[in-house]
Amino acid sequence: MHYHQSYQVRRFRKLIPSALLLHSPTSTPMVHLFDEPQFNLQDGYIGFMLDFFRKLRAEGRLVVLCLHPTASWHLEILAEIAEQFLLVADGGVARHQCFRALVNEPRFRNYLGPDLTRAAETLA
Repeated sequence: MHYHQSYQVRRFRKLIPSALLLHSPTSTPMVHLFDEPQFNLQDGYIGFMLDFFRKLRAEGRLVVLCLHPTASWHLEILAEIAEQFLLVADGGVARHQCFRALVNEPRFRNYLGPDLTRAAETLA
């Protein structure tokens, strides 16, 4: 498993490994967790990250992206790269099979507010 945040890429390490973080038998992680990555709007970083997501998916790796959309380009990233969506809200988790279904979720629309909801509807 790789854990990615901001511009850093680092391996998960613990002094006392838990069952989920035991050493992998391979040097090539199959799961990549992106926890609220800070997408730099300059220097082509978004394009680099989108290419990186595409590369990982093409290699059959699982990419988990935790993102709190606060801009329309966040929604563009989600619409382009995600295959499934989990909405965590109100103490529960709702699974959506496509971006359109996520956009139709009232809790998601409420979170986005009117402007971002309109942006999401144009992408769906």
